[in-house]
Amino acid sequence: MTVTDKQIQADYKNRINRVFEFIDENLESDLSLNTISEIAFFSPFHFHRIFKFITGETLNEYITRRRIEKSALDLLHKNISTTEIAHKFGYSDNSSFSRTFKKYFGISPTEFKKQNPNRHSKIRQLKSKNGQEYPDYEKYICVINNLKNWIKMNAKIEIKEMPKMDLAYVSSIGSQNLESAYGKLMQWATPKGLMNDQTKMITIYHDSFKVTEANKVRMSASILLNKPVETDVEIGLTSIEPGKFIVGSFEIGLNEFEKSWTGLFVWMNENGYKKADREPFEIYHNNFNEHPQRKAIVDFCIPIE
Repeated sequence: MTVTDKQIQADYKNRINRVFEFIDENLESDLSLNTISEIAFFSPFHFHRIFKFITGETLNEYITRRRIEKSALDLLHKNISTTEIAHKFGYSDNSSFSRTFKKYFGISPTEFKKQNPNRHSKIRQLKSKNGQEYPDYEKYICVINNLKNWIKMNAKIEIKEMPKMDLAYVSSIGSQNLESAYGKLMQWATPKGLMNDQTKMITIYHDSFKVTEANKVRMSASILLNKPVETDVEIGLTSIEPGKFIVGSFEIGLNEFEKSWTGLFVWMNENGYKKADREPFEIYHNNFNEHPQRKAIVDFCIPIE
């Protein structure tokens, strides 16, 4: 691939990042191909092909999936009716929302909520995603208690007001691509003098592994900025807005991340907090490769209302 080809590809990804942000902020609106292609400064025909190439999905498939997955998370975390959720995500009536939801998850929104009780919502995996039966009640309670003990033993949890954080980021679709996204970010940041022992790296999760397939989860591999910077085409700028967060501080192995996140959400529900409509993220405080036991020192941050 020539330098020019790489620049064109990076420019395309940068434009698609703008599209991701616009879709996230306007899921309740009419997101037509013409509207979205204007955001990316492409013709509709050209945009359709580029979007499918970068994401592996057509625009309609992507928007429908985002709406249904976001609605599933609302069913888990918010005490609102399916009718309210349907309207929130741009469905004209409850029946069209229910049909689309059932096509995606294999059960109706009402059944989904029954099978995933809100206060322990992060524990149960969806049968349609992993093909497993739900555990019986005793096993279920045992899992909950194990997670509570895990959090008690391994996490220091605080409720913190956090300031605005300005970030440079590279977008990653699929957990398998996160490492290369960080590689691109560091390649850009190092010659600018942005990488040192104090540099904080942050992963923002725009999707939840509980309702989104791992190869479609969108993440932002980011570094915290302490000064204004000019970016190249593939590097985006974003901010984490100030607000209240549950911050769980851990020192864990890489295979313990999922258990830690799940346990922290159980702690959130058990203690009566509600997740806000903002993305959770991780802040890393070390290079796990340099830790004698290859452990990550990391803060897990859940935005709350």
